[in-house]
Amino acid sequence: MAVANLLLTVSVYIQIPLLPVWMINNAGFSSTVAAISLGIFGLGVFSLGCFCSYLVQKYRRNLVCIRAILVLIVSFGVLYYIQRGHVFQIEGYILVPAIRFIQGAAFGLAQMVLSSTLIIDTSESFQRTEANHSSAWFSRLALSIGPLLFMFLSPIFNSSTITLISAILCLLSVCLILSVKFPFRAPADVICKVSLDRFFLPQGKWLFINLTLVTIVVGLFLASEHTITFYVMLMAGFILAMLSQRFVFVNAELKSEVITGVLLMLASCLLIYTGDKNAIIFISPVLFGCGIGIIGARFLLFFLKLSRHCQRGTSQSTFFLAWEFGISLGLFLGYYFFYKDIYNIYLVAIMILCVALLMYMTFTHKWYIRNKNR
Repeated sequence: MAVANLLLTVSVYIQIPLLPVWMINNAGFSSTVAAISLGIFGLGVFSLGCFCSYLVQKYRRNLVCIRAILVLIVSFGVLYYIQRGHVFQIEGYILVPAIRFIQGAAFGLAQMVLSSTLIIDTSESFQRTEANHSSAWFSRLALSIGPLLFMFLSPIFNSSTITLISAILCLLSVCLILSVKFPFRAPADVICKVSLDRFFLPQGKWLFINLTLVTIVVGLFLASEHTITFYVMLMAGFILAMLSQRFVFVNAELKSEVITGVLLMLASCLLIYTGDKNAIIFISPVLFGCGIGIIGARFLLFFLKLSRHCQRGTSQSTFFLAWEFGISLGLFLGYYFFYKDIYNIYLVAIMILCVALLMYMTFTHKWYIRNKNR
C-alpha cells in the first residue's frame, strides 16, 4: 500500500515541472495560465472531501480509491491529447485548468481513502501510527522523485509521452491496491452524504494554517528550481531528516523538531543570498529537504495526537490537505508574481518562514499542548 501511495504521488508530482515547461516554452501559454493551472489543483483536492465518508461506507473502500485513480488516468489521457496539439490554444486556456482541477479532486479523494482508510485498515491497531508515518514518508520522497523523473525523461521523451508515463504509474498503483484483500465492513445505520469525517479535523485548524505556511515555501522553491542536482540533494535532505528523527531527536524537547526544521529552511534560503555557487547547488537543497522532512513528520504526529477516538483518518486527511494546498499555493505565487524573479521569490520565502516560526513558537505549540488527546 505504501508503494501504491508512492507511485500515485509520483505520477502527480511529475506534472509540477512538466506543465510549466510545456505550457510556457512549447504551447505558448503565459506564466499566468501556468500559475492558475498549478494552483487550481490545490483547490481541487478539497472538492470531494466532504463526500469521502459517505462514499467509503456506501461502496467498497478499495473500489472508491481505484475509481478515483481511474479518473486521474483518464484526465492524464485528455492532457496527453491536448499536448499532442489537438486542441487550439484558446480552448486550452479553459481546458488545462479544468483538467487540473479534476486531477486535484481525483487525487484528493484517492489519497484520503488510501491514507485515512485503506492503510489504516491493513495495519494492526498498535502499528497504525507507524503505518501512517511510513506512508507519509513515501509521499514526501515523491516530492523529489517525481520532478527528478521528469528531468531524466525530458531529454528522451516529449511532454505528452511523459504524461502517459504518469498514467502508467497510476495504473501500477491500481494493480497494487487490487492485490490487497480488504474485509467487508457494514456501513453505519445513518450515513450522512456530506460530513467532515475522513475529510477535515476542525480542532486542527491552527496546525493546518501553520503547516500551510511552511508548505507554501516548498511550492515557491519548486517554482524556481529546475535542475537534477537540486532534486538529488533534496532527496539527500529527506534521508538526513529520517536519520535525524532516529538518532538526534529521540529524547529532544517536543518543539525542537519544528523549530530546527524551520531554521534549516531559513538557512537554505539565506545561503542563496551568499552567492557561493557550491553552497547554492549542494548545501542549500540538502538543508531545505532536511527541514521540510523534519517538519512534515512532526506535524503529522501532531495531527494524529490531536485527534479523538475514531478520528485518526480525519487527522491524516487534514495533514494531506495542508500539505497539498500549501504546495499548490506556493506554485501559484511563484509563477504568477515571481516568474524568473529569483531574488524576490526567496525574499518572500524568508518572510513566510519567519511568520510560520513566530506563529509556532508564540501560539501553535502552546495551543497544541493544551488540546492534544494522546
